[in-house]
Amino acid sequence: MSKALFEGLITDENENAVGVAYVGNEPTYVVVEDGFKYHVDARGVDDQVMQIFIEQMKSNSSEVSQGMLKLMGKDDLFTKASVDNQIRNFDKNLEQIYAVGIPEQSRAYLGMMGFKIVINRHGEIVHLNLPAATDEEGE
Repeated sequence: MSKALFEGLITDENENAVGVAYVGNEPTYVVVEDGFKYHVDARGVDDQVMQIFIEQMKSNSSEVSQGMLKLMGKDDLFTKASVDNQIRNFDKNLEQIYAVGIPEQSRAYLGMMGFKIVINRHGEIVHLNLPAATDEEGE
């Protein structure tokens, strides 16, 4: 069974929180509009967001790699090669991410950082607010 990756981080176009419900074993985001509940395939929404992440990660791979090395407190050649390989092949590990999900604490942190997804009742992303990285002076 897969999980809805961005539970708690999605709103509808009117800024109402979008819940999660399971239809069988499949997660759906529930958009309520005019009293009707629209069950939107969570995987379809999550795929859209993950593709945006992957594109940004690959286009900024050098910065992502440096950030990961700094976070890990390592900067040796072998660790850098491993991190670079993980970034290049991130999209090949999506099934594992869908199976495990994003931990609740991580989703809460993303929300506090300003991450938000706005979808319509068809599951199309209307707006995606990604937190901007700040430099060391906080700008």
